[in-house]
Amino acid sequence: MKNSKNVTREINEKTPLLLLAGPMFLELLLNICVNNADTLMLSHYSETAVGAVGNSNQIMFFFILTFNIIATSTSIIVAQYLGAGKQDKMNLIYSLAFYFNLALGLVLSLVFVAFKDGILTFMKVPQDMIPEARIYINIVGGTLFLQACYNVMVQILRCNGFTKVGTYISVVINIINILGNYLFLYGPLKFLNLGVAGVAIPTGFARLASVVISLVFFAHKKIGKISVKFLFPFPGAMLSRMVKIGLPSAGENLFYNMYQLVLLSFINGLGPDSVNTKVYCQSLISFAMIFSNASAMATQIIVGHLIGAGKEDEAYKRVFTTLKVSLPITIGLATANWLLSPYTLRLFTTNENIIKLGFYVMAVDIVIEIGRCLNMTFINAMKAAGDYIYPLILGMITMWGLGVSVGYTLGVALSFGVAGVFAGTAADEFIRGLIVWHRWAKKKWTGKSLVEK
Repeated sequence: MKNSKNVTREINEKTPLLLLAGPMFLELLLNICVNNADTLMLSHYSETAVGAVGNSNQIMFFFILTFNIIATSTSIIVAQYLGAGKQDKMNLIYSLAFYFNLALGLVLSLVFVAFKDGILTFMKVPQDMIPEARIYINIVGGTLFLQACYNVMVQILRCNGFTKVGTYISVVINIINILGNYLFLYGPLKFLNLGVAGVAIPTGFARLASVVISLVFFAHKKIGKISVKFLFPFPGAMLSRMVKIGLPSAGENLFYNMYQLVLLSFINGLGPDSVNTKVYCQSLISFAMIFSNASAMATQIIVGHLIGAGKEDEAYKRVFTTLKVSLPITIGLATANWLLSPYTLRLFTTNENIIKLGFYVMAVDIVIEIGRCLNMTFINAMKAAGDYIYPLILGMITMWGLGVSVGYTLGVALSFGVAGVFAGTAADEFIRGLIVWHRWAKKKWTGKSLVEK
């Protein structure tokens, strides 16, 4: 493999989308396999455990998105600085991002574990699911700081052109996770009767492996250096800049997850079948969105490099080139997901009511995925260009103004159930997608580069 400097220079307007998106697609696919392996293996163990883990993971995503305040800004700054050829500040940026997220991760891990009971009560988690949710949070929530470190490292590696590393790490994670689940739930260690804990322990080890491998690769390829010495004197101005960029950039995702927690509380109030329908459908939905997600992340890296190099026109055209590929594929995947759902849902359950509810949810998801593809593509590109405030403001308006109100009205007030709650997400994603499309087309994001000229 070429050294990081040469690989970085190859990221420009001519870089093939699949060169970056392909490995990230595989990485996301493997990550989804990890989550679905937990759900599938638990579904044959206990449906109560499925709901407990599903609720715990939804809450955990909220904390993980907090780590993305720095991880997101790291991605934007690294891409633009590398595009501009400014190598002199890279070690400082790498070290600051890693150690700040490590500290933040340790704090939030402790907070999550300490206040789990209050959080589970606020989420209206069914009482029979709470004991197992506590166990899962104690183990998996206690290792959140490792996820914080990995979030930064994977962004650094991607922006330097090493997108395949995430795929290799995901393979290792899958092996650890699935093998561990089998050992504790069905294999030689079944006699321990650990249940949810048997799923949580392999997840913790998998996170540790992901951090170790990413750090070893970073050092081996001599991409840069991560050391405390780069933080003396403390780079307060750079941290302030990273937080300033990261808060609105990651804040949009943070508010999105808060909004999803509210929608989940609506679903929790509809009963256990609705809760498990949401968990199972989310496992299937994750497959429909991975290509558009990978394409959007790859486009963000390319746009960041182009903006750093002062090539705004090339960045403008590149986004529409991505959509011509990602949107049709996303629609095809979502439609296939819906048509196959009466059969694929049976991998998780034999409950006919859940299968019926899931069929309606998957139909609504077709609209969700169209809007989500537009949102991820345009918003990632806007952030890469330095236009990170607008997506936050717009997201708050549509998520809470459309998503929550439509979801509650259709799902709860008009008794359309879990599919009605999902319709709220469809309204939010689709309308927001059209708005950001218009903003990108009007070039309102130009002139916001973060690199000093």
